[in-house]
Amino acid sequence: MTDLAHIRNFSIVAHIDHGKSTLADRLIQETGTVKDRDMKEQLLDAMDIERERGITIKANTVRIDYRADDGQDYVLNLIDTPGHVDFAYEVSRSMRAVEGSLLVVDSTQGVEAQTLANVYQAIDADHEIVPVLNKIDLPASDCDRVAEQIEDVIGIDASGAIQVSAKTGQGIHETLEAIVTQLPAPAGDRDAPLKAMLVDSWYDAYLGVIVLVRVMDGVLKKGDRVRMMSNGSLHHVDRIGVFRPQMETIGELGPGEIGFLTASIKQVRDTSVGDTITHEKKGATEPLPGFHPSVPVVFCGLFPVDSAEFEDLRDAIEKLALNDASFSYEMETSAALGFGFRCGFLGLLHLEVIRDRIEREYGIDLITTAPSVIYHIYMRDGTMRELHNPADMPDLTHVDHLEEPRIRATILVPDDYLGDVLKLCQDRRGIQETLTYAGSRAMVVYDLPLNEVVFDFYDRLKSVTKGYASFDYQLTGYRADNLVKMQILVNDEPVDALSVMVHRDRAEMRGRAMVEKLKDLIPRHMFKIPIQAAIGGKVIARETLSALRKDVTAKCYGGDATRKRKLLEKQKAGKKKMRQFGKVDIPQEAFISALKMDS
Repeated sequence: MTDLAHIRNFSIVAHIDHGKSTLADRLIQETGTVKDRDMKEQLLDAMDIERERGITIKANTVRIDYRADDGQDYVLNLIDTPGHVDFAYEVSRSMRAVEGSLLVVDSTQGVEAQTLANVYQAIDADHEIVPVLNKIDLPASDCDRVAEQIEDVIGIDASGAIQVSAKTGQGIHETLEAIVTQLPAPAGDRDAPLKAMLVDSWYDAYLGVIVLVRVMDGVLKKGDRVRMMSNGSLHHVDRIGVFRPQMETIGELGPGEIGFLTASIKQVRDTSVGDTITHEKKGATEPLPGFHPSVPVVFCGLFPVDSAEFEDLRDAIEKLALNDASFSYEMETSAALGFGFRCGFLGLLHLEVIRDRIEREYGIDLITTAPSVIYHIYMRDGTMRELHNPADMPDLTHVDHLEEPRIRATILVPDDYLGDVLKLCQDRRGIQETLTYAGSRAMVVYDLPLNEVVFDFYDRLKSVTKGYASFDYQLTGYRADNLVKMQILVNDEPVDALSVMVHRDRAEMRGRAMVEKLKDLIPRHMFKIPIQAAIGGKVIARETLSALRKDVTAKCYGGDATRKRKLLEKQKAGKKKMRQFGKVDIPQEAFISALKMDS
């Protein structure tokens, strides 16, 4: 049992690539938590895809024992959080489980968009924040300028910011001392009824569901009967432990401690994140304030290239959903692609990560349809429906108006590229809210339609600013706009996988680009194929793919011209009939390439 005054719970927050995971590695190494021979880079990033992309996707915890300069022994519980906007949900959960944060800022880059977003989450959770300036070993490092920027942009006193190089280990001892002296100890009552917050849960093939908890009040022991307060389910605790980063079983978890429990739970669905765990008898009456549930922002269809692999795909998706509470799915069928799933994600990076994991961990080749967002359709009879897939759009005669989701985007960009960024946002139907300066960098806030952002806004932003812009957004609500459903017809047949929602003013440009692209992607057939973009019954763009021609007059030499004409007329009639009954095969690449456009 550890005295509350000697526990410190903290998380590390920062923008992408500012060195969170490397700093966590050094703190673990400095305190001897992991032996040098077992040490590796990004120790807490367990997934292959995290190590490969060099990003953190899941928040991970580790318990560190540290003897401070005052001779006292302290227990430090560290949570390493992701930096990407798509995984901000992981960050918000981790914040609620701890009392303080280390704010890591790259001393060469300064404050970025995601730095702001993550700091505001920490401030919302009432955290004590210790600024840390990382990468001081680099020649471009400028600590005074960055400290000033932290004070200007975020409003935190950075005069005592710790200067660190997580790569070389310089300043790590000072960081540990600051954690012990500047961050508050947790509060909690050992004798009160048990209240433990469920921070995360994931599936393990041997142990069943592993539940990460932060005990607020009371004591959790092995053998206890516990109740989940949200659904009332009862479980018998098999083991209790902590991560050092390996699992280590212990006898009990007291107030202020973070650890895990297993209780032969079969499904992660039974453990909702943010739930309160209490004892079956003499339990708590009021649950802890939970987290806001995560809301999927981007939807797309996932279909197996080989339809025989559908069952394998179902299996893979169910297993991934066990580990990822923010990923949702339901079955759907498509005339062009067969059986598949309509999945909801927190953003495009989340979509890419899930898709990569299915292809890599389960060996299934996938087709991904166009990402779309949820639209609200207000019918003439006063009801409101949610539209997840443009192909399901109801008859327009019954529709009163459509609303689309809007976001508030914060973009930090060097002054030289500001014009390009403003033009990009303007092209995407953005409304400028504010433009301020922090040093030589502009901070622009735009109101943008999410529909325009999910395609390739982030890629375009990075390319017009040579990678220097940083971008963060939050949903603000829905607003009506002049939106229409554009269909692509190939040989007069609508292709549902290529239906998209577009703004009426941009529909013609978008339709023309799509049919031109498809003309190059669809192979030629024995008959000519019209490719059209249409809104309702009105065709707005058309291209014709010419037919392959067989020379039927080759056998005629000399003689009467009417004989040649007769053969050509016969061929023409045959092609006409063929076009009526012929099936056009659209290759899989065409779907993906036709939707990647907008450049």
